[in-house]
Amino acid sequence: MCTLEKRGPLFVLTLTSEDDEQHRLNPTLLSSLLAALSQVKSQATAATALVTTAQGRFFCNGFDFSWARAAADPHVARLRLRCMSDSLRPVIAVLLSLPIPTVAAVTGHAAAAGAVLALAHDYVLMRGDRGVLYMPELDLGITLPDYFAAIMRAKVAAARDLVLAGRKVRAEEAVEMGIVRSAHDSAESTAEAAMRLGEELARKEWVGEAYAEIRRSLYPEVCDVLGLAPKSFVSKI
Repeated sequence: MCTLEKRGPLFVLTLTSEDDEQHRLNPTLLSSLLAALSQVKSQATAATALVTTAQGRFFCNGFDFSWARAAADPHVARLRLRCMSDSLRPVIAVLLSLPIPTVAAVTGHAAAAGAVLALAHDYVLMRGDRGVLYMPELDLGITLPDYFAAIMRAKVAAARDLVLAGRKVRAEEAVEMGIVRSAHDSAESTAEAAMRLGEELARKEWVGEAYAEIRRSLYPEVCDVLGLAPKSFVSKI
């Protein structure tokens, strides 16, 4: 469902779902992501960074509604949807607590929970020739989990247009709106730019605990919703 490689100073996390190129977030993929990120957290050093990318034309197309709807009982289907939301929460929490810089290479569509997964990274790079950021909850008639809304408020200045208008935002627009750092002309160039940025950030060799705490201080509402308590002052001196 995903792979984790160490390439020089970079941890490279790739969504590789063989049976679903949309990389929909079901319990199996979410468990795999959490295990990979926990491994990154335990092995991170001052001279490392994380780059997350995906195979195929999707980065991540949100929760696996097909798995939820496969339940014959509507109540069980709702429980499955809640299960996926509850399982993504610790994945986002780990991303926000990693002691190293994180970069998302959005190489295709990133919708709903997939967009939240991308935005939980410190930097987002996006391909410009194909793919959108999209929050379809309004069209689907479902509400946002509390941590989805907190991520949107913290990370997206134009959250109203993205969430309450259900706009499909392309890369160039996303750059103008301040959602992503840069747009690139293909999936390959997007991933390559993310790797270069990750290597540049890893060379800074920042103190990991200080980096993670500064990140938490920038997004206090998100961290509060996710139960990430602030830590004591950290100094390299």
